[in-house]
Amino acid sequence: MTRNISVEVLDQIPIEKQRIELVERKCLGHPDSLADGVAESISRALSRAYMEECGAVLHHNTDQGEVVAGESIPRFGGGRITKPIYFLISGRATKIFDGVNIPADAIAVEAARSYISGILPTLNMDRDIIVDCRMGAGSTDLCDVFRSCEGRVPRANDTSFGVGHAPFSEAESITKGVSAFIDENLRPRYPVIGQDCKIMCLRDGDTFTLTVATAFVDRYCSGITEYIEQKRVLTEEITAVAKNFTKRNVNVTINTADDLDSASVFLTVSGTSAEMGDDGSVGRGNRANGLITPNRPMSMEATSGKNPVNHIGKIYNLLATRIAQDCVARVDGIEEIYIRMLSQIGYPIDQPHVASAQILTKPGASITSIKPDVEAIIDGWLAEITTVTEKVIRGELSTF
Repeated sequence: MTRNISVEVLDQIPIEKQRIELVERKCLGHPDSLADGVAESISRALSRAYMEECGAVLHHNTDQGEVVAGESIPRFGGGRITKPIYFLISGRATKIFDGVNIPADAIAVEAARSYISGILPTLNMDRDIIVDCRMGAGSTDLCDVFRSCEGRVPRANDTSFGVGHAPFSEAESITKGVSAFIDENLRPRYPVIGQDCKIMCLRDGDTFTLTVATAFVDRYCSGITEYIEQKRVLTEEITAVAKNFTKRNVNVTINTADDLDSASVFLTVSGTSAEMGDDGSVGRGNRANGLITPNRPMSMEATSGKNPVNHIGKIYNLLATRIAQDCVARVDGIEEIYIRMLSQIGYPIDQPHVASAQILTKPGASITSIKPDVEAIIDGWLAEITTVTEKVIRGELSTF
């Protein structure tokens, strides 16, 4: 089998030598990330249920979900949510297969509620949220494409593409690193830090400026004095972590819209702005690599919630990212690599219409020596493309 793999030299300024770079991450409690997380948790739950009931993952796509903000009255020491956050589950799922009824709606609601309670533990799950399932059945033509996968390599459900790049720049590494530090280190020590954080990183020459918006949980904050102190601690901790990734200058600002004189600050009851005015949609946040990177090629596809068997919007974005990372790790001489993979509907997903690698080489490196190794890595990943499906279902690959 031959695959249409293209490897070429890229002629552009390396990302680290460009004056301006922007990188953004919406953390797990951000309304857009909540929508992504719910959609993906439902897809994984359906996939497992289909495997148990029918021996195969059946057609589904749950990538059309919405988060409609509620209303709240946050107060230092503890406020209340006065209107529940509304989660709309839409999309398509197989509900009957070979005479077997599959409770897809019930599975979806249970998965959504379980995910939400894990991300936002301060929510009262009986009072503060509404989960409304409106999933329909899949369109006949796409179901037919899906069924044609049985017993062989799946066939693409769409003519679409996925992109990936490597290695991460310092700005990208800082943004991902700060997000992980907040979730894994800071919040366990300071529960006042809510799950809704947005990190915007600007590199202007040799100076990084991180603008961090983070919800504070009112029950863990006694007043404006403690709020100011917690902001100071958070600023110092984030600055220290960011400096682990770079020798350049780092500035950090927290909740720049605060008006401390009037005590108008980013205070929430639950730790997310979805409780009081911020809506969320699947696919409006982080890309498959966990970041929003306007200096790099990006796909506009929503990765979360799409079926993990033959939906190119999911599989090729995840695969392209891992191919790029693998090439940088295993092949000497690559300064930057960009992977673009295009499918044609109905064709096997291991035979893309094109798998393109564009490489910016390090000084002294030759594309002639790099090209065969990169081609072999791309070909190897395509040959094992179904492992992406398996990893997604097991929760080993993050989609946002």
